[in-house]
Amino acid sequence: MPRVLGIDIPGRKKLAYSLRYIYGVGPTVALEICEKAKLNPDMKADDMQDADIQRLVGVLQNDYRIEGDLRREISANVRRLISIGSYRGRRHRASLPVRGQRTKTNARTRKGSKRTVGVVRGKEARSAVKAGK
Repeated sequence: MPRVLGIDIPGRKKLAYSLRYIYGVGPTVALEICEKAKLNPDMKADDMQDADIQRLVGVLQNDYRIEGDLRREISANVRRLISIGSYRGRRHRASLPVRGQRTKTNARTRKGSKRTVGVVRGKEARSAVKAGK
C-alpha cells in the first residue's frame, strides 16, 4: 500500500483508480495527474518506484488542492456565505437543501429524522396532557 501525502492508496488496484481515494481527486483529475506525472494509469499502485511517487507528490502539491486544504476552503466558503447572510448561507444555517431542491417531501438527509407533532382533541385530553408534563 503506497503512501502518498499521508494517505494510503490501495496497491493492488490500477493507479488511476487508487488516486481516487484522495479527497478531491475524481476520475478525470486522476487521469490528468497520471498524464502530468508521466505515469501509466493502468499500472498497479504497488509497481510504482520511489521516483514515480515523488513525481506524483510533486504534481499533487503544485497543481491541485486536495485533502485538508480543500476541506478548509469549502468550510471557509460556507462560513462566508453564512456571515454575509446570503440565501445560501441561511439555508446552510437552517440545515436545509441549498441548491433549490424541494422540501415538502424528501430532503431527509439535510433535515434529519422526522419529528411527529401530535394533535390532542378535546378539553379532557388536553388537560390530561398538561397534567402529565
